[in-house]
Amino acid sequence: MEGKIGMWPAFEWLGDSIKIIDQRYLPEKEEYIILKTHEEVAKAIENMAIRGAPAIGVVASYGIALGMLNLSLNDKLDDKFYEICKRLESTRPTARNLFWAIERLKKKFEESRKVPLDELKKILIKEACKIEKEDVELNRKISAYGSSLIEDGDRILTHCNAGALATSGIGTALGIIKKAFQDGKEISVFIDETRPFLQGARLSTWELLKEKIPVTLITDNMAGWLMNKGEIDLVIVGADRIASNGDIANKIGTYSLSILAKENKIPFYVAAPHSTIDLSIRNGKQIPIEERSPDEVLSILKGVESFTELKIRNPAFDVTPNKYITAIITDKGIIRAPYKNNLRKISPLFP
Repeated sequence: MEGKIGMWPAFEWLGDSIKIIDQRYLPEKEEYIILKTHEEVAKAIENMAIRGAPAIGVVASYGIALGMLNLSLNDKLDDKFYEICKRLESTRPTARNLFWAIERLKKKFEESRKVPLDELKKILIKEACKIEKEDVELNRKISAYGSSLIEDGDRILTHCNAGALATSGIGTALGIIKKAFQDGKEISVFIDETRPFLQGARLSTWELLKEKIPVTLITDNMAGWLMNKGEIDLVIVGADRIASNGDIANKIGTYSLSILAKENKIPFYVAAPHSTIDLSIRNGKQIPIEERSPDEVLSILKGVESFTELKIRNPAFDVTPNKYITAIITDKGIIRAPYKNNLRKISPLFP
């Protein structure tokens, strides 16, 4: 499934189904799943077989197309369409790209509502394919802009996975790192484990080792000490939603890293496509934060589950205030404060 340099497709549209690499099993094994219905797509997003805000946006749009492919003339078209959309919207509440992509399919459905059903199905598939193609190009632009911020010899810290596995292309945060390396810059990368699901340890390391980029894995609580010792030059992370004032939601632990970076006078960059920006919300306090199953926390522990009275919290994301962000790297360019004004300039509802 290896494609262009820096790209290992997280998914592939097959015309009447979607093939995904099951990210729950990486890096131990590369296992693939064929999804044939919108419900199978929804479950794959919910259980993290496919993940990453841009990727789940594209896959959800294909999920809508699959749901429509399975309809007949006897179905109540409007009811079924919006039922499919609602199911996919329920999968991951924090990721803005998911809702952005579904909004695009809704708009296309409403514009084409009066055409024959077979033609409508083709129109929706075409729109989903367009979203995927656009995401590849957005990744390329983000990576190029971001690479300009990286200097030869830089030691970069990243968190979670914002690479090819989380997008349709080279990636956002990891895409920048890959592009800098391809440009001939001698860089090295520190990757947080990203507990409890270990996206950094399992997925980001897998991607960068394939590129032969020097990687050092650390636990989440080591980052501050390494910054203090002068072993990290900058931090680059992705984002699942960006509020209109520049506050960002990203994988749990990002907020802590931003404070540590500020304390140690280290640039803290966020990389995301303009589809991640949500101008409908004023600040990070309004971003819905997904709370996931306690089982994810318990999965790497032994014996703790025997404490039946033990309470467990598992918020999947946290919010980083804009005051800790040096710049937001987008496909439209590098955005700096004042974010409220500058983000609005690059974020139309639809491209």
